[in-house]
Amino acid sequence: MAESLHPAASHHLPSFITAPGETDVLMVVMALILSGAVLGFGILFLRIHSLPERIAHRGHKLQFEIVAVLCLIALFTHMHIFWIAALLLALIDLPDFGTPLNRIAGSAEKLAGLKPGEGATEMGYDEHASAQQAATATDKSPDTSAVVKPGPGAAAPPTKPEIVAGSRKELSHA
Repeated sequence: MAESLHPAASHHLPSFITAPGETDVLMVVMALILSGAVLGFGILFLRIHSLPERIAHRGHKLQFEIVAVLCLIALFTHMHIFWIAALLLALIDLPDFGTPLNRIAGSAEKLAGLKPGEGATEMGYDEHASAQQAATATDKSPDTSAVVKPGPGAAAPPTKPEIVAGSRKELSHA
């Protein structure tokens, strides 16, 4: 039996309409395009989302960890203010206060005759007080022959600091 067409139907069907039982090529192509678009959008979203972290890492910023945490918080909470804060932190340079202070501390240790890092020991309050008392009990000032013991509430007499011999380079600047 021959198939009869409806009288209102056109005699020429478009190429995207498939016959029953055949593969719908347009649907397969559109499924591939849709999956590629979703994958591409996800990659683009994550690349843009990690932009502040990559900027801070590339610039060797001190605040890299803070920027990374802000990016993660923005990713999981969908609050864009964290991403903006991370981007601003990644773009600015915070001044490095640690390096100059470490150099000053190292120079002070060198002047005091200590090895580098030796002056970084932490003493408790009781240890510090007992060390000061032991130092004042054994020190004698050069102009007096007897050690004066201070009474309660009296201040200890001032002692002169020990003179440390400087290197030739230091003496040449004087």
